[in-house]
Amino acid sequence: MVAPRWSRLAYSAALYGLAPLIGWRIWREQVPTYSRLQRLGLRLEPLPPAPRMWLHCASVGEIRAARPLIEGLLARFPHHSLLLTTMTATGAQQAQALIAEQGATDQSRLAHRFLPLDFPGAAKRFVARVKPELALLFETELWPNLLHACHRQAVPVAVVNGRLSPRAFARYQRLRPLMHSALANVTWLAAKSSEDAERFQALGCAADATTVVGSLKFEQALPEKALEESERLLHAWGPRPVWVAGSTRDGEEALLLSAHRQLLTRFPEALLVLVPRHPQRFDEVAEFCEGEGWSISRRSLQQPVTASTQVYLGDTLGELSALYGAGSVAYVGGSLVPLGGHNVLEPAVLGKPVLCGPSLENFSDVAEPLLAAKALTVVATPDDLANALADAFTHPARAQQAGEAGKAVIQAQRGALARTLTGIEQLISTPC
Repeated sequence: MVAPRWSRLAYSAALYGLAPLIGWRIWREQVPTYSRLQRLGLRLEPLPPAPRMWLHCASVGEIRAARPLIEGLLARFPHHSLLLTTMTATGAQQAQALIAEQGATDQSRLAHRFLPLDFPGAAKRFVARVKPELALLFETELWPNLLHACHRQAVPVAVVNGRLSPRAFARYQRLRPLMHSALANVTWLAAKSSEDAERFQALGCAADATTVVGSLKFEQALPEKALEESERLLHAWGPRPVWVAGSTRDGEEALLLSAHRQLLTRFPEALLVLVPRHPQRFDEVAEFCEGEGWSISRRSLQQPVTASTQVYLGDTLGELSALYGAGSVAYVGGSLVPLGGHNVLEPAVLGKPVLCGPSLENFSDVAEPLLAAKALTVVATPDDLANALADAFTHPARAQQAGEAGKAVIQAQRGALARTLTGIEQLISTPC
């Protein structure tokens, strides 16, 4: 089709026009142990041994959600290695932490690099150097030139946990010729829901290349190592009421602190564990809390929680599960501000009653069964949040019941991982 071809060329021309701005972003989004030339498809070596699969996840949240898949791929395909790529520096750090947790054998089969920018030459070089037997793109990571490079080099492409929110679908509809061209290069799309599958098909994905497998987010295993740290924190903090606000975003901390101030009038010993989503905001949030007169301790500085500590700032990477596990109630951020929310299953798998704001567009599929089971409560204002927290602390048995209901929902919804791995197995030419 001519129009999609020209749409990709126009897209590439626009990328070249934005090259100065993109170059500045490369300089900013960097980890010292990585070469910036990886953004151009260079300096990728050493790579994990062939035959290899390549899995791309955008950033921190996607790496966390993909963890069961990563571990499943290493177990199901013992003769293959796996190259992870991310776009962001925080995603790289999360990937490094995950690799460090793997056993010695799996560490040698698992590596991380930055995804190159979607310039035609960089995409072509990346695919030629990596030579993946299979490309796996997590959720909505559809880069037209990378997909085209895979097609030209006969690399099958699977989109796993395929997700397309109504908001993203509306944006992509304005680029339908480009998306049609990109999706024509997808060999198999494993959609998390029938609604997602329909949106991908409306953009040009072939119906016979699409399967609804369910959400991989329900496959999260209980993080045993994190729970050990949770127990240590619980012992150190004593019997005081603790609530954890995870993955909080800009403008949200002020609302949460307002709720915490109200909560303290009823539970003066209450402790808020505040975990901002992005590490570049850690210092900013600490300064904001101190400027508002809060007594805080920072985890990154190993400052102890004392009887006078009102806010404990979880300003480290890779420890959200351990911090969720140390609280009696969890609030999941990005939801009292209109940003679509974050993964409400992270605390639910730990058996915690979960609270969130009304902005849940990005996780509506996993939120709905939790809401139906009364394992998740939506609060619209800081007043509502303070009341919900007070209710949980006043009625701990009821809160525990909500947490157990969440665990039951997760157990009932599992199965997507097995279906995804079976589909991937059909795309792999080298025997397992």
